[in-house]
Amino acid sequence: MRIAIDATSVPPKPAGAGVYAIELVRAMADRDRHDGYALFVRGNWLDDDVAGKRNWRIEHVGASSRPSRLAWEQTRLPRHLSVMGIDVLHSTHHTLPLAGVRCRRVVTIHDVTFFRIPERYPPARRLYMQTLTRLSARVADAIIAPSDAARDDIVRTLGVSPTNVVTVYEAAAARFVPVPTETAKAVARTHGIDGPFVLSVGSLEPGKNRVRLIRAMAMLRDAGLQQQLVIVGQRAWKFDEELAIVEELGMRDRVRYLGYVSDGDLPALYSAADAFAFPSLHEGFGLPVIEAMACGVPVLTSNISATAEVAGDAAVLVDPLSVDAIREGLRRLLEDADLRADLSTRGFVRAAEFSWRRAADETHSVYARAAARQPASP
Repeated sequence: MRIAIDATSVPPKPAGAGVYAIELVRAMADRDRHDGYALFVRGNWLDDDVAGKRNWRIEHVGASSRPSRLAWEQTRLPRHLSVMGIDVLHSTHHTLPLAGVRCRRVVTIHDVTFFRIPERYPPARRLYMQTLTRLSARVADAIIAPSDAARDDIVRTLGVSPTNVVTVYEAAAARFVPVPTETAKAVARTHGIDGPFVLSVGSLEPGKNRVRLIRAMAMLRDAGLQQQLVIVGQRAWKFDEELAIVEELGMRDRVRYLGYVSDGDLPALYSAADAFAFPSLHEGFGLPVIEAMACGVPVLTSNISATAEVAGDAAVLVDPLSVDAIREGLRRLLEDADLRADLSTRGFVRAAEFSWRRAADETHSVYARAAARQPASP
C-alpha cells in the first residue's frame, strides 16, 4: 500500500491527540518496512524517526494557524494524494479532506466532547470541530476510536455504522518508567516542588474538572494532610475561573501551576508524586492515566467514560461530579500505604497491557481493510 498520514494537527507543544500522532508514527515506522508512507507534518517532531527509512518520505507543511491548516487540508492535500498515488489517507485528528479525494480515508476521532460537553470549548473552536468532525465521519471509510467508550459515543452521537468504527487503544510512551526516588525528587525541586504532592496532568480547561479537585484538596488541607497539588498543563479555555477558586479557598500556597513540562521531566514528576489525580469529566482515552501507572504512581480517576475502561481495577475510581467522592478517594490513597503499594503494582501490570506497537499493528489492519474496499468517488 501507499499510505499518507496527516499529522499536521500536532501543535508546537504536543499533548493528548498530538502525542498520539507522534507515538503512532514512531511505532509504524519501526514495524513496517514494506508499504510506502508519506508523512505530512508541521514542525520537526518526527524528522529523526523517519529519516533514512527508504519507504518513508516527509512533507513539511507551512500552515501556521488553524484556518490555514484547514485550507491546506481541503484544497492542497487532495492534490498531493493524487500526485503521489496514495491508496489510504489517515488523518490523526478528527478532520479529513471532504472532496476531490480518490483514495480511501481513515480518521481518528478521539472523543465527541465537542458535542457532549460543548461549554468545555470556546465557541469558534466548538463550531469548527463539531462541523468538521461530523462531515469527516460521513466520508470516512473507517474511523479509529481510542477506546470502546469513545467508539460507542461516536456511533451514538455522529450516527455512523458501528461496523465502520474500530477501537485501537493508545499506550504510554517508552520514556514513562519509574525514575529513582532521589532523581525524581531532584527534578521536582528544579520546578520549585519540595515536599509531598498530588500530581494532575492535562490542559487547563473546565473538562479536566480541577475546580472540584481543588475543593477536595482544600478539604484535605483542613483535615491536616500536607500534600500540595501540582498541576502540569497548558493554559486553555476559562483558566481564570480556576485561579479564582484557588484564591477563594486560600490555596495559593498549596496549588502549584507548572505549565507545559518537557517530555524529559514528566516521568520524574509522576514518579515523585504521592498520588496522581485525574477526575476528568470526559475522555476518549486518558493518556495521563496510563502514563502515571507506567511510572508507578497510584492513580485516582473518574468512574465514567474511557478513564474507567482504561484504568480497570488498577485505580481508585470516583464520581467526578462529587467533591466528597474525590476527597474521600484521595484521603484513602494518601493515608493508606498498603493501598498505594497495591495500586502501584496493579498499575504496572495494567500499563503493560497497552503498547504502541500493538496500536500500530491494529491501525495498519484498518488501512488494509479500507484499501480493500471499492474505489472511492472523487
